[in-house]
Amino acid sequence: MNTTHPKTRNVVTLHGDGTFHLLETELPELDSTSVLVKVKASLVSPGSELKGPVKRGSKSAGGWRGLRELQLNPDDSIVAKPFGYANTGIVEAVGDAVVDLKVGDRVACIGAGYAQHSDYSVVPQNLVVVLPDTVSFEQGAYAMLLATAMQATRRATPEFGEFAAVAGLGMVGLITARMLQLAGCYVVGWDTVDARLELARSLGIDGTINVLSEDSTAATMQFTGGRGLDLSVLALGGDAEKPAHALESCMKVAPDGHPMGTMVVVGGAEFPFTRTLTNMDIRRSSRTGPGYHDPEWERGTGYGDVFVRWNTRNNLELCLRLVAEGKIAVDLMTTHRVPFAEIEDRTPEITQDPDSILGMVFQM
Repeated sequence: MNTTHPKTRNVVTLHGDGTFHLLETELPELDSTSVLVKVKASLVSPGSELKGPVKRGSKSAGGWRGLRELQLNPDDSIVAKPFGYANTGIVEAVGDAVVDLKVGDRVACIGAGYAQHSDYSVVPQNLVVVLPDTVSFEQGAYAMLLATAMQATRRATPEFGEFAAVAGLGMVGLITARMLQLAGCYVVGWDTVDARLELARSLGIDGTINVLSEDSTAATMQFTGGRGLDLSVLALGGDAEKPAHALESCMKVAPDGHPMGTMVVVGGAEFPFTRTLTNMDIRRSSRTGPGYHDPEWERGTGYGDVFVRWNTRNNLELCLRLVAEGKIAVDLMTTHRVPFAEIEDRTPEITQDPDSILGMVFQM
């Protein structure tokens, strides 16, 4: 094992006043199954990384709006802590039991508690994949969200030619919409922010609806030629009763009057499971595929591809291949790039306008 590496690192911490700060901490130990990575870029995932600090009782779903809420109404009870779970960089050292990775490799890393917003990360080997030559560090930082969207797409079991709607066009929603297209579906995206709807059109999504200014049910039924949706995806957090039942009203209906089809809930959306859902399949989807959060798998114990074809690592590798082939243009989702050393100075101004932010990349 190569033991020549830094003893400390700098990590980004999230505070109760909605600000980011850098903190010097000890570098985690490099064990036999892990990889030390000198980080080049990391991506903030607001839907999950920023929802925790929102005050209890708040109706905010978190994200960048929740962060802005904390800036306006700080919560002193929140303990500052490092965060992040998606970064890229160059392998500096590997443990003795690591296979398929070597010093000097360009890699994408994932994992809560591992692939944080920091200048160095120590990550279990199965949560690290080699970047294709044509994929940049910034593009590779989307690997976690790409795999999350891929898992949601797999949970939807799409079929060629089906009609699908995605409610919530944040990064995961946009990527899921694009993956459903790649799987052969015609996709309409719902959101309340015009900039996100415009981005969806730039990504080639088949249709878009601003649910604040348009009749989402009428517009969606028109999109499907009156047939109704075969599947839908809730890609948002917090109280989702209104969008969930709006999607329900757009699903295909059997001759006996029962709504049919599949609804996938990705993220922290919550809504009442009412009797009107009848024969619809409601499927939750989270994480990136089998293996993630299984400590033994993360550190090298395989499931066997014959029985578990699409584990987290295989999903990650396929996602990065799609980016390399130009089939998912993640660059269009990056709205802000912030040098690591300037995070404390630049993010307070940027986060004053939360709806202007989609993908924020920290550049090391």
